[in-house]
Amino acid sequence: MRRDRHGRGLRGALYPASLPAAASRAEKFDALVLDALEPIEARWRHELTKLDVAVDEVPEVRPDGRAPAEGVLHDGSVPLSRLVPAGVDRAGLPTRARIVLYRRPLEARAKDPGELAELVHDVLVEQVAGYLGVEPDVIEGD
Repeated sequence: MRRDRHGRGLRGALYPASLPAAASRAEKFDALVLDALEPIEARWRHELTKLDVAVDEVPEVRPDGRAPAEGVLHDGSVPLSRLVPAGVDRAGLPTRARIVLYRRPLEARAKDPGELAELVHDVLVEQVAGYLGVEPDVIEGD
């Protein structure tokens, strides 16, 4: 058993796992993404069967200092998300198309949880529209 640094006992969680306060920022963001995706997926279920949605902390940066440009949704020079088309991986196996949301850049642009939820929804709508080759208004149903 590991003890705390003073040898007095085990370090435990501050909150029971059943309470919302026990969730990490990453877990809260994942739940937010699922909530934002639900109405889109409900409307476009058949068209989105071969699309995955993932969350990364920050965008991948190439050795030359640039982020990948293909399918990237930017805010200024900062990538917020990326649409990775279906293809073949290094082992020669087929891959599914996926939307990757970058948690930290999205969180940095929102002032409060409500604004973050709106931003995540807007980014998902943009990327799903890009995947389906339609206008974002079509995805929203406006």
